[in-house]
Amino acid sequence: MQPSTFRVFLSRPPLAVIPMHPSHVLRRAAPAALLATFAAAPAARAQSPAAGALDAEIGRAVTAVLPKVVAWRRDIHEHPELGNRETRTAALVAEHLRKLGMEVRTGVATTGVVAVLKGGKPGPVVALRADMDALPVTEQVSLPFASKVKTTYNGQEVGVMHACGHDMHVAMLMGAAEVLAGMKAQLPGTVKFIFQPAEEGPPGNEKGGAIEMMAQGALANPKPDAIFGLHVGVTAAEAGHLTYKPLGFMAAADFYTVTVRGKQVHGATPWAGVDPIVVGAQIVTGLQTIVSRQMDLTNSPVVVTVGAFQGGVRNNIIPDSVVMMGTIRTFDPAMRKDVQMRVKRTAEQIAAASGATATVDIVERTPVTSNDPALTDRMVASLQRVAGPQNVTLGRPVTGAEDFGYFAEQVPGLFVFLGVRPKGSPESAFVSNHSPKFFADEAALPNGVKALVTLATDFLAQPKPAGRATSTR
Repeated sequence: MQPSTFRVFLSRPPLAVIPMHPSHVLRRAAPAALLATFAAAPAARAQSPAAGALDAEIGRAVTAVLPKVVAWRRDIHEHPELGNRETRTAALVAEHLRKLGMEVRTGVATTGVVAVLKGGKPGPVVALRADMDALPVTEQVSLPFASKVKTTYNGQEVGVMHACGHDMHVAMLMGAAEVLAGMKAQLPGTVKFIFQPAEEGPPGNEKGGAIEMMAQGALANPKPDAIFGLHVGVTAAEAGHLTYKPLGFMAAADFYTVTVRGKQVHGATPWAGVDPIVVGAQIVTGLQTIVSRQMDLTNSPVVVTVGAFQGGVRNNIIPDSVVMMGTIRTFDPAMRKDVQMRVKRTAEQIAAASGATATVDIVERTPVTSNDPALTDRMVASLQRVAGPQNVTLGRPVTGAEDFGYFAEQVPGLFVFLGVRPKGSPESAFVSNHSPKFFADEAALPNGVKALVTLATDFLAQPKPAGRATSTR
C-alpha cells in the first residue's frame, strides 16, 4: 500500500447457588383481571389495579430469583473470560435456559447463546440482550469473589476482570429468563434471549460481537419486533437508577492507526535524517485542532483521542518509523465521515511538510447506539413503574460505544443505563467502567431484572407504534 492510501474497514462482518425455583409463583392460574392487563396499553396498565397486581407478581418473582442472580453474578465475576472465549459462561447460560424449557442455540458467533421462549398466546416477538465478555484488566477490588484469572492477550500475560459489568448483565438476563418462563402461559407473544460474546471486540483478526451474531441469524427465525438491553455503570447514578435517551445515546467508535515513516539516523546528527518522533508529535497536536477548531460542536459532540505512541529502541538512534493509535467518537454520520477525512489529511500533510510519509488506517468498529424515539417514548412509563419516576432520568450523550447499536439498526431498540454506585456515597466515589477498581453494587440487580421483564411484557402487550429513527443526533 502506498503511504497516502486511506483504508476503511468494517470489523466484526463464593456464594453457593441457592436451589430455589420461584417460577411457580407466576405459573399459577392467574385471575382473569390480571391476564387481561396484557391486552391493555402500558399507559393504561400503569393506572389500573390489575396492572399493579401484575407488577406485584413480577416483583415477587424477582425477589424469589434474586439469590440465584447474585450467585450467578459472583460466579461469573470470579471466572471471567475474554471475548470469543466465553465457553464456561455460555455453558452456564445454556444449561439454565434449557432447564427452563426453551429452544436453545449455542455456538452463535463462536460462543453466543440464543434462546426462544414461546408464550401461550399469539403475539409479537421481543428480544432481550446481554453481553458476556470480560476485559484484560487485573482486578484491584477487594472482594471474596474477585478475579484471579490470568491469560495471554496480544502476546502478553494479563489479568482478566469483569471491569465493565457484563457479569451483572448476564446474571440479570438469566434471572429475567426465569421470571418470564414462569409466566409463559400468559405471555402474548415470544421472547428471544441473546447472550452475546465479544462486545468489547474480538481478539486479533477474529470475527465476533453483535454484527457476527446477526450474520449467523441471531435476529432471524423469529425476527424481533423490538430489542431491549441495559448496561450497568457508565454514569455515576446510584444503584437501581435508570437513565435513557431517545436517538443517539452512545457514540459511534472508529479506531485508527497512523504509521509515520522517516529516515533512521544517529541521534547526534538529526539533520541527516527525518525524525518520525518529532513529526508524530506534530501530528498529535494537529489532530487536536480537528475538534477544537474545525468541527461545529453545536451540531454534535466529537472526540479524537491518541491512545498510544510507539517508536524507538535506543536513546541515541532516531528511528525509521513510529506508530500512533487512537479512537474517534461521533454521533452524526456525516460528521463521522468528515472527521475520518480530516484525520487522514492532517496526518499525511504534516508528514509531507517534514519530508516523511504517513499511512492512516481507520476501522469503523460500532455505529451510534440510537434508541428508537417512538419506542423510547412509549417505554418510559415502564421504566418509571420499575424504579419510580424520581429514579428515572433523561440522560446526555455518552461518548463510550456499544455494539448494541448494530441490533438497533435492524429493529427498533431501546438501551438504558442502570446505576451501580452505592446509595449514599458521593459521585466522586464512583469509579468508571474499564478501571481495575470498578465496583458495582449488587443492590442494583433487582431493578435490572425488573426492567428487562417489564420492558418485555409491556411491549408484548402493546407492540405498536414503533417508528424508525430518522436521525442519530
